[in-house]
Amino acid sequence: MSARIDAHQHYWQPARGDYDWMPKGHEILDRPYFPDDLEPTLARHGIARTVLVQAAATVNETEYMLGIADATESVAGVVGWIDFENRDDIRHLERLRQHPKLCGVRPMIQDIPDVDWMLRPDIGWAFDALVDLDLTFDALGFPPHLDNFHAIATRYPKLRTVIDHCMKPQIRDQMDGKDAFTGWAQGMSRLAGDTDVRCKLSGLVTEAHEGWTIEDVRPFAEHVLQAFGPDRVMWGSDWPVCTLRASYDQWREVADTFCASLTQDHKDRVFGGTAWEFYRLSA
Repeated sequence: MSARIDAHQHYWQPARGDYDWMPKGHEILDRPYFPDDLEPTLARHGIARTVLVQAAATVNETEYMLGIADATESVAGVVGWIDFENRDDIRHLERLRQHPKLCGVRPMIQDIPDVDWMLRPDIGWAFDALVDLDLTFDALGFPPHLDNFHAIATRYPKLRTVIDHCMKPQIRDQMDGKDAFTGWAQGMSRLAGDTDVRCKLSGLVTEAHEGWTIEDVRPFAEHVLQAFGPDRVMWGSDWPVCTLRASYDQWREVADTFCASLTQDHKDRVFGGTAWEFYRLSA
């Protein structure tokens, strides 16, 4: 069995003041989360390493996370942030990539009102820079972004791209009797078939209503596994955000169920190997 990886988790300190999306006073979100909070859970599941992903749109938070990575053996890689709207931020990208645990960056596209933001001509330099510096791109968005992410992935075929949270299908709408599956599934299949992007099996439960069942989530998870295949899927907890709808243990158990029919080699890919390879994590 290969080393187990959590390909997407967060640590944060709201007192730093740059988590603009975070609801003030929120019982679950608006509190610090540090390695000591997660380490016992990682040990319980035999998870050796994690990928720590940005949660604030500042370079300062990237440096904060790299500091955590320096002090935390279990953090194998960091996905940070730079300002795609400021070409001068290439200096930060060039500087930060010297850190052995920086893997790449993630602009918070889901929070940007303009769905076509990523296609703007003044943004293109950042994608070019990621290719030139051999850094990864975490694609964070919603189903309406699928066509544009397809455009980016085909325009920059050498860009190492991974879709975060299965592109956040609106499972709650499906639970309400609306069709949130068909258009999403078509867009995901197109991305999987036409490009070499990877996909994180993460973030699904937080797109469902409270009281969700495994059957509410199953068609979305199974479509990702079928469309991308285990060699291009990596499991992530999205902890602590996942705790809005499920504990770490519950989400891992559900993911294990979805992967139960896979061979051991394929399970090893989903729960470790794909992330090791994509992010080029060191042992």
